[in-house]
Amino acid sequence: MKSISAILITLLSLITVAAQNQQAQLDTLRAEGYEALYNLDYEGARRRFQKMVELAPDHPAGPQCYASSLWLEQLNQAWELKATLYSTDAYTNEKPQIDRRQVEKFRKWIRRAKTLSEARVRKNPRDVEALYFLGAAEGLEAAFAAGVERRFMAALRAASSSVDHHREVLKLAPDFHDAELTIGLQNYVVGSLPLPMKMVAAMMGVRGSKKRGLETLERVAREGKWARDVARVLLIDLYKREKRWNDAIKMAGELSERYPRNYLFKLQMADALASQIVILRKAKTPTTAEEKELANIFNSLSRDKSLDKSTLALVQHRWDIARQQLAERVK
Repeated sequence: MKSISAILITLLSLITVAAQNQQAQLDTLRAEGYEALYNLDYEGARRRFQKMVELAPDHPAGPQCYASSLWLEQLNQAWELKATLYSTDAYTNEKPQIDRRQVEKFRKWIRRAKTLSEARVRKNPRDVEALYFLGAAEGLEAAFAAGVERRFMAALRAASSSVDHHREVLKLAPDFHDAELTIGLQNYVVGSLPLPMKMVAAMMGVRGSKKRGLETLERVAREGKWARDVARVLLIDLYKREKRWNDAIKMAGELSERYPRNYLFKLQMADALASQIVILRKAKTPTTAEEKELANIFNSLSRDKSLDKSTLALVQHRWDIARQQLAERVK
C-alpha cells in the first residue's frame, strides 16, 4: 500500500509540475505576444499566440489573444475610426468599409475562445479563469461590433454578457483587477450615450456613469496584470474626449517609452499637446515649452527610418492638421 501511495504522490507531483511548466510557457508567449502587438508587430504577435494555441489547444487564452490582435490591428489601421471609437457619432455615421475576411477571421477566433471557456464553465461554474476568458472574449466581441462594424445593439448585448461574467469573477476573486476592464468601459460608454440611447440601454438593464467608468479603468491601469496596458490605451482616447489633456499626454508618453516602435502613441501625445496649447493660449499662458515638445515629436517621427512612406505621409498629415489648428486659434 505504501508503494502504491508513493507512486500516486509521484504521479500527482509530475502532473502538477507539468501544468505549472505549461502555464509558465503560456505566460511567456502571452507577454511576448503583447509586447510585439503594442509595438505594431502584428505577425510577430500572432506567431506567439498561435504557439499558445498549439501548446494548450483546450485553453481559451491563445484564441482570445489572437482575436485581440485582429481587433487592435483594425483600429490602428484606421486612424479616424480609432479617434471616434468612444464618440456617440460612431453609432450614427455610415458604416465604414471593412475587410470581410478579417471580420470572419476575428469571429472564428472569438467563437473558439468562447467555446473553450464555456466548456470549462460547464464543468466548474466557479472556474475563475474560464469565467474571465469568457467575459474577455465577449468584451472583444462588443468592442469589435461597436468600433469596427458600428453595430450598437449587438455591441451592447455582448458587453452586458461580458460584464455579467466579469462581475462573477470579482465575486470569486475580488483582486482580479483585469476583470474590471469591461465593467469600467461599459460604465463610461453607457454614461456617455445621448438620452434616447441611454433609455434603450436602461430597458436592457444597463446603466452607466462616466466618472465611475474612468475611475475603474484607472484602477486597472494601476493594478491590472494582462489588461493594464489595454486600459492605458483606452484611457488616452477617453482623457482626450474629456479634455483632460495633461492626463492624455502623460499616458501616451508612458506607453510611447514602453513601446518605442509604436508611432501611434506619439501621434496621440501630439494631438493632446496641440489641444492643450490652444487652451493655454486662451488663458494667456506661455506655451513655448509645449510648442517645442510638439515640434520635437513630429520631427523625430519624420526622421524615423523605420517608418514606411505611407506612415510618414500620415505623420506629415497630422503635423499639418496640428499647425492649422494652432494657426486658426491664434487669429
